[in-house]
Amino acid sequence: MSILELHRLNKAYRDGWTLTDVSFSVEEGEIFGLLGPSGCGKTTLLRLVAGLEMPDSGRVLVEGEDLTHAAPHQRGFGLMFQEYALFPHKDVLGNVAFGLRMGGLDRAMIDRRVAEALALVGLDGFEHRDVNQLSGGERQRVALARSLAPQPRLLMLDEPLGALDRALRERLLDELPGILHRAGVTVITVTHDQEEAFALADRVALMRAGEVVQIGTPRDLYRQPGSPWIARFLGLSNLLPAKVVAPGRVQTALGSLAVGAPGGDDWRVGSQMQLLIRPESGRLVPAKAAETTIARTEDAGCNRIALEVTGCSFRGPYCQIDGRHQSGIALTFMFSAGVDTPEVGDTISVSLDPRALTLLKDGL
Repeated sequence: MSILELHRLNKAYRDGWTLTDVSFSVEEGEIFGLLGPSGCGKTTLLRLVAGLEMPDSGRVLVEGEDLTHAAPHQRGFGLMFQEYALFPHKDVLGNVAFGLRMGGLDRAMIDRRVAEALALVGLDGFEHRDVNQLSGGERQRVALARSLAPQPRLLMLDEPLGALDRALRERLLDELPGILHRAGVTVITVTHDQEEAFALADRVALMRAGEVVQIGTPRDLYRQPGSPWIARFLGLSNLLPAKVVAPGRVQTALGSLAVGAPGGDDWRVGSQMQLLIRPESGRLVPAKAAETTIARTEDAGCNRIALEVTGCSFRGPYCQIDGRHQSGIALTFMFSAGVDTPEVGDTISVSLDPRALTLLKDGL
């Protein structure tokens, strides 16, 4: 069941910036991510949903009710900003209970709701702590508890982890989806960071220049980005021109390559496409096996290519290797940290998994 439906929302500003024809729905209990670069319209869209701004046209439906022009307090939504905006003169209980007291709930109900919200975010027993003495992660949890306590129909998070250091952010990326699903709340979260969006959201709407350009699960967006621009925004930089020469086979500057499972009009022989080589698609061929194939970089059977190593970076669980093909094309791969790391200047043989190669329509 859809709790929120947006129908062709438009908003124009005097400086010429516009939000154009935005439509999507959010299901009950879903964590829905708005992802895109700074200035693409994510926060503007969030403000339109919250009622902090009004659209020029279009509709905002909540559980089938048209709330396009309703005031923020009539929508029953919660909103948590990156800065948290905690009251420094109130303790944890005072901060979490603030909205409940403004809503006129009795003392027993307030105490129960505060206890439930603090338990959800793992802050049992913190009621009388001074918020100024809390860590950044604990303050973030207090802000989240304050947003959850009124039991909003929809909770909106604007860059919820942006103010945290890397280690704490990584920990909360693991914990926050569980907290939100246990709370049973429907969530829209806004971020410019694809790692954060993929870790938190069940589905993601990717925005560019005021438009939604693709919606899907994190897995679907990563495996099948809708355009070269989307691939690059997601950090997938291995893109090169390709021509379809047969079903499931393309000709590139790297040679003739087998690519996934063919299908659709995009696979017509002669079509000009962009080939996306995902960084996990490569497998280092052992040196002895490579010796017999290093000269045959267009090996049709195993998608092997030869690269000169231009960079090698240890990243903990994996090793990032940058290489350059004899054609001049630069590629980046991620290999298990357990492989024997080559040196800069070495020539390596890499076998490409056809299932991790994707054809995209040429263009932006």
